[in-house]
Amino acid sequence: MSEIRLQVRNITKHFGINRALNNVSFDIKKGSVHALIGENGSGKSTLTNMLTGIYQLESGTFTLDGENIHAKNQVDANNHGISIIVQELGTLSGLSVAENIFLGHEERFITCGFRNTKRMNDEANRLLKEYGFDHIKANVLVDEYNFEDRKLIEIVKATYFKPKIVVIDETTTALSQEGREELYKHMKRIKEEGNTVIFISHDLPEILDKADTITVLRDGDYIDTVQSKDVTEDDLKKLMVGREVTGDYYRNDYGTPISDEVVLSVKNVTVPKLIHDVSFDLHKGEILGFGGLSESGMHEIGKAIFGASFDREGEVVLANGTHINDIPTAIKNSIAYTSKDRDNESAVMNQSIKDNIALPSLDNLTIGKTKLLSLSKIKDFALKFAKEMSVKMVNTDQFVSELSGGNKQKVVLARWIGKGSDIVVLDSPTRGIDIKVKQDIYQLMDRMRKEGKSIIMISEELMELIGMCDRIIIMKDGAIKGELPRSKELNENSLISMMV
Repeated sequence: MSEIRLQVRNITKHFGINRALNNVSFDIKKGSVHALIGENGSGKSTLTNMLTGIYQLESGTFTLDGENIHAKNQVDANNHGISIIVQELGTLSGLSVAENIFLGHEERFITCGFRNTKRMNDEANRLLKEYGFDHIKANVLVDEYNFEDRKLIEIVKATYFKPKIVVIDETTTALSQEGREELYKHMKRIKEEGNTVIFISHDLPEILDKADTITVLRDGDYIDTVQSKDVTEDDLKKLMVGREVTGDYYRNDYGTPISDEVVLSVKNVTVPKLIHDVSFDLHKGEILGFGGLSESGMHEIGKAIFGASFDREGEVVLANGTHINDIPTAIKNSIAYTSKDRDNESAVMNQSIKDNIALPSLDNLTIGKTKLLSLSKIKDFALKFAKEMSVKMVNTDQFVSELSGGNKQKVVLARWIGKGSDIVVLDSPTRGIDIKVKQDIYQLMDRMRKEGKSIIMISEELMELIGMCDRIIIMKDGAIKGELPRSKELNENSLISMMV
């Protein structure tokens, strides 16, 4: 029997009047991968954020190898042997890769009051090479790297000093399959060294495959701790939701003809160093999927369509002849876009839920002909669509920054559902979202297509592409590699063989 590494006892946390955790207690063993699962807002990230010093401990205790710890910040947590790879970006813009890796621990490179930058860069490059990330350079500003590479930098930052506990919070959803395999490799290494991974994910097959033990939280309460070998995916769903999850998950129709009506044409679109000469049509009532590896260029497709790529070449043209060259034109012409990087590109963190949901619809929330904004209309509008997306919140005046990752994503989706956009570009729409809300989003997408809305879904989740799309375009090296129609016979291998 493995020794206990961490004892979690009577942890409670409130945000205002909203209770995030209620007297939660359980144990975590040495040399194990211990998963935390639950619906969005169940308290998973709140618990680990207190453990790692991001939030302050309200009541209860964390006992690490017999010692009570109360981390004041992430550096203090590191000094106790605890680190975290957060769900969103955990690197700081304006700093180099090396400065991010050693943030808070620069003293090891300081002599006589001066920092030896060359020695810091050399050590960072050595670590990056050791981890197999040597395409990333220590002296380069972290801003020069894409979302996935910045997550790889975080893996190095969180694990190079061999902490006793590494928290991995929804990180796999930000990575391509290649990146996930790298993360899994380091999870295995941490476990083999006798240390512990606390693993948070909504991907239940991944949890069952990678975790030894699983603790389930629901609405801030401890529900159960089970061994992965003893439970099924359906068992976990029932523990998470409190009942059987029934109804269709993905679409169940096949052979449904796609409309001949083209609503948007992308013609010879190029974004230097990212995508080259991409052309395709989007049809009315179609869900068009884009898949590929991390450097395939698929994420740039969404930005290019929405007019968010400043150096884009080529044309994005609506059926009525309107050219989409900037974001205001896209919004005015009923195009919506949700970015993979929701904290920096999709939501305004330090604004309220109400303001975020209402933002693109303000023209419709005025008083008569005065064009003055109606506060009551804004409040009612935001509440309606926040409820439709089941956002867990105190009220719509709550700041988005206070929400869990999945609830932030619900706010982003509520914004565009409220806008009633005819063309919706979704980049990684279910990243960090629990099993029940995923089902709700898929059913929403299916309803939208039946209403004649057109959807582009960009995703690293191969099964959701297969399950939801009428066509799937595979990207490789910035260009279209091939196209696959919806079919019962389509499987992940069909997509992977085109990607590599």
